[in-house]
Amino acid sequence: MSSFSIGQAAARGFRAVCSPPLSSTLTQIINMLDTAAEQMMVHKDFHAVFDTCDRGLESLSSMESEDNRCSELKAGFCILGIQALAELNRWQGVLSWVLQQYEQQEKLPAKIMQMCVLLYSKVGKPAVIQDAARVWLHCPSNRGVAGFGTVAELYLLHVLVPLGHSEEARELITGQVGGAVFTEDQRQTALDVVEEREQQSQDPPVKPDAEVTAHPVSSQGCIIHRLKAMLRFLHRKFSMTGFGSFPLRKLFLAAVLLYMLLVRLDPALPSSFLWISKLLQLLRQMWAAMFATYYQTLTQSKGL
Repeated sequence: MSSFSIGQAAARGFRAVCSPPLSSTLTQIINMLDTAAEQMMVHKDFHAVFDTCDRGLESLSSMESEDNRCSELKAGFCILGIQALAELNRWQGVLSWVLQQYEQQEKLPAKIMQMCVLLYSKVGKPAVIQDAARVWLHCPSNRGVAGFGTVAELYLLHVLVPLGHSEEARELITGQVGGAVFTEDQRQTALDVVEEREQQSQDPPVKPDAEVTAHPVSSQGCIIHRLKAMLRFLHRKFSMTGFGSFPLRKLFLAAVLLYMLLVRLDPALPSSFLWISKLLQLLRQMWAAMFATYYQTLTQSKGL
């Protein structure tokens, strides 16, 4: 994620525009936010990042609210803390940790809600964030905040559609939320996405028996080609060098391979009949090509 820049930018913004002047406690908290951003970006020390964010949030909770600066600092610490937990593979506790800071789901800032939706979608657990995102989107006070439309889009594409909640998705698109953030073309596109996903879920899965049946046929076809190549090699070897000079152990190995192929083949399968027929025909052709001259000579000598 690259959202650590938000927390860092927030800390710099406080120093650029400070009215009224910052108190010493608030200055220390801003320095802590800077430290957490540096630990995240430079040192990659995610344990230290989370500890710093935790201490910063604890210090903020003990202070009286100083206009909007405390809320911006709180959001910056939470954003960095979420990233640190994700890097530490402690994503299971992200939502509960964030709710400890804000107490109510609908009070989460839009940027934090977006991060939570993307995080739980990334780890394949969109149902974890579903209730919180639904409550947040249907809270009237959130519809005017920046990022509301992004949260609605992420909730639709990364939560409702993957979970197969088609009815809720259509209600979101055509209801008050969709009417507030989507254009007519966007609503139609979103409905098409939901319908396509629903159609895919209704398609019957491929039967395992069909896969098992198709696999031996394709395997047997591959074996036939390999066996033909091996027999042609033996025929060429016999023709070029003669039977006496051909190593006996190689001939024995070829016989063993043929025996294993024939024994492992199930003759009860209809697909095996053609396989055996081709094999026998190939063996007869090879036998005739290699030994026909020898038998003709032997017959002529007996006749004499």
